[in-house]
Amino acid sequence: MDSHAEKVRRPLDNKPVSPSLFAHFVLKTSNRPAMVDWYRKVLNARLVFENEFISFITYDDEHHRVAFINLPNLKKAAADTWGLSHVAYTFRDLGELLSTYRRLKGLGIAPMRPINHGPTVSLYYEDPDGNFVELQVDAFKTKAEAMGYFSTDSFARNPIGVAFDPDKMLADYEAGVPEADLLRIPDGPPSPPLNRH
Repeated sequence: MDSHAEKVRRPLDNKPVSPSLFAHFVLKTSNRPAMVDWYRKVLNARLVFENEFISFITYDDEHHRVAFINLPNLKKAAADTWGLSHVAYTFRDLGELLSTYRRLKGLGIAPMRPINHGPTVSLYYEDPDGNFVELQVDAFKTKAEAMGYFSTDSFARNPIGVAFDPDKMLADYEAGVPEADLLRIPDGPPSPPLNRH
């Protein structure tokens, strides 16, 4: 290559840039086989690579979405420790969320907290190490409508949401109750905040 070739300058813009994609997260664990098995079931994921130190799984065309670092003798974080509360995954529609609920329930994995937040209908699960995973579906047809809900008096009065019965929602869905009715936040007392983490 000619070291004297003319270089094309590429000045960078100073405008702030947001990431284009949330790629993955990594968990440290002393319970790796159970954690990998649980996340593979919950996310319908496949193992990409594994050795004695680390495992990688994915559920789409990304090379990995979750990794697990195998470290012996770790201790579970206390409930009053600062840190991540939960991670959340969105499904395309309510049918996908409810069929996932039924599939996981059949595997002995039940949500510890079903809640209609208003902008989403969500099922919270606890992994074998005590981390929380939210499986959700948007309750509005567009992101703009969901964002608009955050500016309503209803959301200001109850920013957490209302608990619901996922078995009843599943039965109602299969009985033909309109999806819009099932996604609408029900009347009921505000659910307490998720405060264990």
